[in-house]
Amino acid sequence: MVDANLIRAAQNGDRESLVRLLETIESSVYRTAFYVLGNEQDALDASQEALIRIYTKIDTYQEKAKFSTWVQRIVTNVCIDKFRRKKETVSIEQNELVLYAFQNVEQEVERAGMFEEVRRAINELPEQHRTVVILRYLQDLSYNEIAEILNMPLNTVKSYLYRARQQLQELLHEYQKGGV
Repeated sequence: MVDANLIRAAQNGDRESLVRLLETIESSVYRTAFYVLGNEQDALDASQEALIRIYTKIDTYQEKAKFSTWVQRIVTNVCIDKFRRKKETVSIEQNELVLYAFQNVEQEVERAGMFEEVRRAINELPEQHRTVVILRYLQDLSYNEIAEILNMPLNTVKSYLYRARQQLQELLHEYQKGGV
């Protein structure tokens, strides 16, 4: 949670406060960008762009909305814009599996495989469904916060989440059967 005094100081032109504010939200911004875009380089680009927008638009923030909601709206919009501009590309990512001496190797490999299946399934969802899933389950935002961030009715958010859960369940079932 960001201190309201830090926000006000940043809005009033205190550069040191603004830098501290950006440092405070940086990891959350990157996390959202990574979950939405699914690629480290794109996430770094999007989070940098979002932080620049926050830096230049801090004076437009109004306390009628939570600061975190305002930030998430900016990050989500940047990611959606980036996703729409993105052409078909092939991403070659190295996923490292860190195994500790006292962990059961089979369990770790199985858990990593399940994580990759869930991530792959989320990436296959339609854009709006993927975005609400990421904001709800990976960023732990409330339905109301998601509705505010995406500028959509609360019932639409609930509907998208319901459909997304159904689609994820079907996709994961297909993965387990080996069909996808």
